[in-house]
Amino acid sequence: MSDYSKNPIPKAFSEGLNSNSQTSEVNDELTILRSLLLDIEPTKLKRLYERLENPQIQPEDISQMLPEAVILRSKQDKQLGEVMVSTVENAIEVSVQQDHNVLADALFPVIGPATRKAISAALEEMMQSMNQTLEHSLSPQSFKWRLEAQRTGKSFAEIVLLRTLVYRVEQIFLIHKQSGLVLQHLITTQVGVQDPDLVAAMLTAIQDFIRDSFSVQKIDGLKSLRFGELIIWIEEGPQALVAAMIRGNPPQELRLVLQEAIEKIHLKLSREIKNFTGATEVFQASKPYLEACLVVQYKPAPKKNYTYAWAFLGAIAIACGIWGFFIIREQLRWQAYLQKLNSQPGIIVINSKQAFGKYFISGMRDPLAIDPNTLIQQTNLNPKIVITQWQPYLSLEPQFIAKRVEKLLQPPQTVSLKIDNNGILNAKGYAPQKWILATRNLWQFIPGLTQLQENNLVAIELSELELSKKQIEQKIFLFSEGTTELIPGEIDKLPNLFTSIRKCLSLANYLGKNVQIQIIGHTNSAGTEGQNKLLSQARAQKILSYLKSKGINTNQFKVIGVSYSLPFQPEVTPESKKVNRRVSFKVFVANTR
Repeated sequence: MSDYSKNPIPKAFSEGLNSNSQTSEVNDELTILRSLLLDIEPTKLKRLYERLENPQIQPEDISQMLPEAVILRSKQDKQLGEVMVSTVENAIEVSVQQDHNVLADALFPVIGPATRKAISAALEEMMQSMNQTLEHSLSPQSFKWRLEAQRTGKSFAEIVLLRTLVYRVEQIFLIHKQSGLVLQHLITTQVGVQDPDLVAAMLTAIQDFIRDSFSVQKIDGLKSLRFGELIIWIEEGPQALVAAMIRGNPPQELRLVLQEAIEKIHLKLSREIKNFTGATEVFQASKPYLEACLVVQYKPAPKKNYTYAWAFLGAIAIACGIWGFFIIREQLRWQAYLQKLNSQPGIIVINSKQAFGKYFISGMRDPLAIDPNTLIQQTNLNPKIVITQWQPYLSLEPQFIAKRVEKLLQPPQTVSLKIDNNGILNAKGYAPQKWILATRNLWQFIPGLTQLQENNLVAIELSELELSKKQIEQKIFLFSEGTTELIPGEIDKLPNLFTSIRKCLSLANYLGKNVQIQIIGHTNSAGTEGQNKLLSQARAQKILSYLKSKGINTNQFKVIGVSYSLPFQPEVTPESKKVNRRVSFKVFVANTR
């Protein structure tokens, strides 16, 4: 039995285990009791303890309260907006630097309508002013108004507006009666802006002065004031009044418009006016009623006869149209001429301009290019107004290189010349040797050529030499049996042999060729080999003697006797034996250099 079996677990250790288990059971019972009494889970309770122990504000808490805090702060004053201006500006700047398309896409739905509205308003205002100015610019009254404009320093359009105006409501004020503060202020276009609070204070002071000075009842108020060309009409309500600043002579019907406006404002904003403490944002709702009071009326324009004026303007328009037609036509012809020049090979336009009613062109022109004056005639331009200055140059375009080759080399009709893209001149066909030698020297002086390719070019004399060679080798002379005498009729063939040999030697000498002509003697099978050898040698020598007698240098000839070793035909008939008794020729042509 082991020591562990002999010595059981110590009593103290076992008691400690029992105490720990009891403590754990007590804690669990307290946790269950706490959750039953407080209805809080242990996890939530732990979070509450952590929250109490950490007084710092958490970002989650700020995110929940931030929207309401911003709204409450913005209602108190404008400090929050002023503080955020720099932050928003920096954010927009960073956004634009990173990707300007984001801001552009966001503003696209707004920019288009706003731009169109602004342009429409500007055009409408401009057309109205232009119509009025044109309407009065040709009348006798206009001269009087122009003098007035010069005298007063105002523009002519402004004088026309003032003299044709019946009345115009330039400004409208909504004023709180009790405090005398301006609740809302609207102004029409093209009118200088005054301080609305100053105007309201002035009206309040005038009313107080009249009431105090003339013992007027408080319920009575000031109805109208006149300051030169300006009239101020006032319509009061229980808590606010409307003051209209009018230029001209307004009709009484305008008071009904002002009364209706103040009534509608009290109907809609009575509570706001009564509880007014200084904030005017709420009174933006009164703008539609006040805008209805900004009316204007002009004098109806008298019908006038502008026949002469329109006729004069029409004549000017026709003259301008005709002048413009000729100018445009001339410009089109000029552009067509320039386009034709630029499209022509061998012509380079460097500079072109128009001055003093003439056209000036300078550039470079290949002598083989088309004459620019012929292009002027094609475009119907007047040659007298076109001044040209062309500097000569050599174009390397293939067509001009080909023209120079044809002009300088003058090839015969039996030769075809072709230039590839690399500037290689390919010559093909038959040509005199003299032309070939000249071409080998001249092609290097033609700009644009880099090489002469003449592998397919054959000299005519060489072909004639070859023909003479063949003619000589085709000739044979027949001899009588066992003798060196030519048979009848063969002697007549000797002049033709002489002519062919002389031509062959002449062509070879011209071409620088070395010619060797073998005169070969033959016999038939009759006789011994020794006899036939001597006989064949003698027959060949006889032909050589004839040529020598005609003055031909025999140094280029060689006499050979071959006996019966090279028969022309097998000797089976008397005729074949006759043919084998002959003299034949072999011509060898070699280069001397």
